[in-house]
Amino acid sequence: MDEPATLDEGLDALLESYHPPEGVADELLRADGSIRPGWEPLITHLARHDPADIAQDFARGDQYLRDAGVYFRHYTAEGSTVRNWPLSHLPVIIAEEEWDTLAAGLAQRAEVLEKVMADLYGPGDLVRRGLLPASLVASNPEWLRPMVGVQPRDGHYLHVLAFEVGRSPDGGWLVLGDRTQAPSGAGFALENRMATARIFHDFMPDANVRRLAGFFREFRDAMNALRQSGEGRVAILTPGQHTDTYFEHAYIARYLGFLLLECEDLRAVDGRLMVRTINGLEPVSVLWRRLDSRSADPLELDETSALGTPGLVGTLRNRSVSMLNALGSGVLEARALMAFLPRIAQALTGAPLALPNIATWWCGQDKELSYVRENFEKMMIGRAMSTQLPFDIDSATALGGRFRSSAHPPVRQWLDAEGHDLVAQQAVTLSTTPAMIDGQLVPRPMVVRVFAVRTPQGWTVMPGGYARIGKTEDPTALAMQAGGSVSDVWVTGGKPADFDSLVATRKGPFIRRMPGRLPARAADNLYWLGRYVERANAQIRALRAYHLRLETAGPTPMPMMRELGKHLATFGKAPDPATQPVPASLLALMDATGFCAGKVRDRFSDDGLHALDDLSHEVRRIAKDSRPGEETARNMGRLLRILAAFAGISNDNMFRFSGWRFMTMGRAVERGIQMCSLLHRFATPEAPQGSYDLCIEIGDSVMTHRRRYSVEINRNTLIDLLALDPENPISLVFQVNLLRAQQLALPHRQFTTQLSPVARALLTLHTDLSVASPETLGTDDFLTLRSELWAISDSITAQYLS
Repeated sequence: MDEPATLDEGLDALLESYHPPEGVADELLRADGSIRPGWEPLITHLARHDPADIAQDFARGDQYLRDAGVYFRHYTAEGSTVRNWPLSHLPVIIAEEEWDTLAAGLAQRAEVLEKVMADLYGPGDLVRRGLLPASLVASNPEWLRPMVGVQPRDGHYLHVLAFEVGRSPDGGWLVLGDRTQAPSGAGFALENRMATARIFHDFMPDANVRRLAGFFREFRDAMNALRQSGEGRVAILTPGQHTDTYFEHAYIARYLGFLLLECEDLRAVDGRLMVRTINGLEPVSVLWRRLDSRSADPLELDETSALGTPGLVGTLRNRSVSMLNALGSGVLEARALMAFLPRIAQALTGAPLALPNIATWWCGQDKELSYVRENFEKMMIGRAMSTQLPFDIDSATALGGRFRSSAHPPVRQWLDAEGHDLVAQQAVTLSTTPAMIDGQLVPRPMVVRVFAVRTPQGWTVMPGGYARIGKTEDPTALAMQAGGSVSDVWVTGGKPADFDSLVATRKGPFIRRMPGRLPARAADNLYWLGRYVERANAQIRALRAYHLRLETAGPTPMPMMRELGKHLATFGKAPDPATQPVPASLLALMDATGFCAGKVRDRFSDDGLHALDDLSHEVRRIAKDSRPGEETARNMGRLLRILAAFAGISNDNMFRFSGWRFMTMGRAVERGIQMCSLLHRFATPEAPQGSYDLCIEIGDSVMTHRRRYSVEINRNTLIDLLALDPENPISLVFQVNLLRAQQLALPHRQFTTQLSPVARALLTLHTDLSVASPETLGTDDFLTLRSELWAISDSITAQYLS
């Protein structure tokens, strides 16, 4: 399609398929069909561009998200899988005057929720005054009795909130749900903005879009201020990498410079919360909780929780740590609370809610139940304690008088039998917003998630957020799990937005700040990441050698091939050349590598993660498609080049902090162990013919041997080069020297006057290798050396990682 001859023609072509439903507010078009002022610059920009150019710009944003590793976890009956982030490329645009009014209403609502929370876990006046039924509190599974009377150290229960808001048919905004438990999405909103900036690289700089960085800077500074005395760490507590929002947890931790912890990293010691680091226990004074309250402490809240830290509640009771948000704050998310919040707000603040929430009726009251029975066909009816939003309809929810499943009683009968446990809300008619689907501009239902954080100046609302966009016109299919997508939200004004960044300009002398202590769990995963990568490297090299020789092996395997098969069996079941050129053990190694890398996303480079992903995908492709012999050997070479890229990224780009040292030590330990295994099997005088050449080949030292020695490979040259040469990065002694250098650079607070067990064992091993010669190293000595390396690995774990 050529560029339109006129702008009007371009606009007509763009809006040809855009027909919002009748009776629904639309973000783009007024009721008379004219374009809203905030949207006009963007729509004009799109109309001036060829559809192919627009598609290319959209692809640029998608590529950014893939390169950044942004994903969400999709759950099905068969399990969970990682999916690409489903960006809807067009932003939702809201004028700053309208947004400022919305933000003020949400700030007021946040303060009301804070007061409700303080009362529910304090004096209980709301129940005593009849403003809130006692049964709604007592029956709420998120109301935690052990937290009653536990005063937050900083005096506030709520610090970070999210609100689901939608536009009603009359054009006003309604609150559809409050997210107070562990609100997610702020990091995703930032990534949406990064992707959208690439899509509209030639438009957005002049579009007067408010920036997000200042919001995050204020939040970071507020969290740091909660340390009070300045002691202790600020950390984000995540359930782990199998939660659907783990990417965001790791991203925010890296972006704000905070520790990312799991509950196993924490210990409650003498009423204080401590994190296990490679240098021992260190205090945590501020904890941003991203897991549900009940899971946080199996000692006092849920004894079945495998995620929690025993004694965590005790540290809160001792007021030694500030938690965002307070445990038990999920009580505010119940649908039924919305029925009482307007009256509560009036009673607590003397003013009505500036921003109304969706009309809600708790069916445990006679008058409200009677009203719902007469009007249920216009409502959504579900569980009173549910935290689902009005548009998240499941089989246990009635909408328009009907269930999605037939296995339910009639609605009136259901209301009469279980009214006390039910809540009714007005059926949501969501506004629509433009989405580009299959090259056409179409209206799709949307809801906006807005974020607010507490700062010393009061509640600050993010100037934007993210919108959930429906896959179809069905307003009940907004969730990503149901195929929905997400969009950036632009707040635009009539003048250029002020420049802002996360890093504020500081006065005074420059200070180089060093990284904080490394949590033991992160060190453990980096250490084993190094080991698994090097183990994969050794196995791939052996597989390449195996398949190179498979072409000429003949019907009767040579003795050397049998020995090579036995060597491969040490990694797992040996490959069957006829049916399985790539063994399952290599696939399992890829899974283990990915697991360890996923646990340290906040401490590892994106390029390194991409290299590991490429390696894993390529291994699986080869396992599926490759034929035994020369083709598989070539593919193994391709895998080695990807591993070389990973090694280059790790060595050239990673900051030499303790995490890099542990990964390097893991690689050195594993390379040393694999070299011992190789030499034990193939550097023996009884080894089959060709074994020495095989050993040099797997050891990647063929050219070096030719340059170093003017003789054919023999046992002495083999052992000298692969075991005792300190200049050969493949050799055993090189690995021991590398281990010693990295171990000396680690903290040694526990051993100030004598060598640590790890240092002592490394010194002993180094001495033994330094005085050895090819003639004095027997075949069984390599088994002894391998055992010593395993013992050193165990000592590293005991001293630093456990």
